[in-house]
Amino acid sequence: MSQPLANDLFLRALLRQPTPRRPIWVMRQAGRYLPEYRATRKKAGNFLSLCMTPDYACEVTMQPIDRYKLDAAILFSDILTIPHAMNLGLEFETGEGPTFARPIRTPADIDKLGVPDPNRELKYVTDAVSLIRRTINGRIPLIGFAGSPWTVGTYMVEGGGSKTFGLVKRMMYESPRELHRLMDILTRATLLYLNAQIAAGAQAVMVFDTWGGILTPAQYEEFSLRYMARIIEGLTREADGRRVPNIVFTKGGGAWLSKIAGIGCDAAGVDWCTDLSTARKAVDGRVALQGNLDPAALFAPPDVLRAEALRVLESYGAGPGHVFNLGHGITPEVNPEQVSVLIEAVHGYSVRSA
Repeated sequence: MSQPLANDLFLRALLRQPTPRRPIWVMRQAGRYLPEYRATRKKAGNFLSLCMTPDYACEVTMQPIDRYKLDAAILFSDILTIPHAMNLGLEFETGEGPTFARPIRTPADIDKLGVPDPNRELKYVTDAVSLIRRTINGRIPLIGFAGSPWTVGTYMVEGGGSKTFGLVKRMMYESPRELHRLMDILTRATLLYLNAQIAAGAQAVMVFDTWGGILTPAQYEEFSLRYMARIIEGLTREADGRRVPNIVFTKGGGAWLSKIAGIGCDAAGVDWCTDLSTARKAVDGRVALQGNLDPAALFAPPDVLRAEALRVLESYGAGPGHVFNLGHGITPEVNPEQVSVLIEAVHGYSVRSA
């Protein structure tokens, strides 16, 4: 598994080391916008089968890598694998998103939760990581990931997606000790899970805090950031003789980038609502930055898309420590040709200026 990397720009950028050009990957780069993905998903039968069958997970992980000149691959999986392993009855309804048959609503519900063994209940994920590493064969690095405890917990309490987050926020105000109990269980599960992915071959890991931005600043520190800090502190830092960098991404968390940089992570993800120049001042050289093109820019005419990419690159400015990405995941309606336009624009700029 320790074959040399032909392209390690992504890992070097996360560690704020100089790179000859700006590396790029795209959140949700393996997804419904690609016709080959839709064909594989149809073959798998449903989304959970796609995630839980290592051969399928590998196939869809590799699809954007074979199509584009990307600088990193990301494991194809889902942030809700941990609660699925906790036997909460997770299903993905077409057009409806995830739903839990047995959501977490009472202290007794929390009492029943165990920490899944990633080498048993989640072995399909670590098997997929190992298979993808072998298939990539040293071309580019592989990113493993998990949802943050807060984000995963919101789905578990709400019973699925939510617009108001009324149930989990009510728990926060009425039963904060119980919510902390849930966060503690999820933190321990997530740390084991990410370290198992690293042991299986992930060369970087990312924590997706999709719903951290719905919290007040004080709530964010208490219920989200402190638990991500525990995960970062316990992560395996080296494998195959090289550093395993980590990224923390709180969507809607631009105001807290300085605090995120203080938890010991290697990089902070930035959504499209914060200029990278502002983000760079906030983190003050402590971490690398990843982002942050508005995903909707992929619907723009090619010349406008190139200009928007250039604006992001120039917002970061010169020097190391930037991985180009979208500010959130690519949407299913995007024309795949637009991703080629974006990658060429980023590569072209970076050769001249990085």
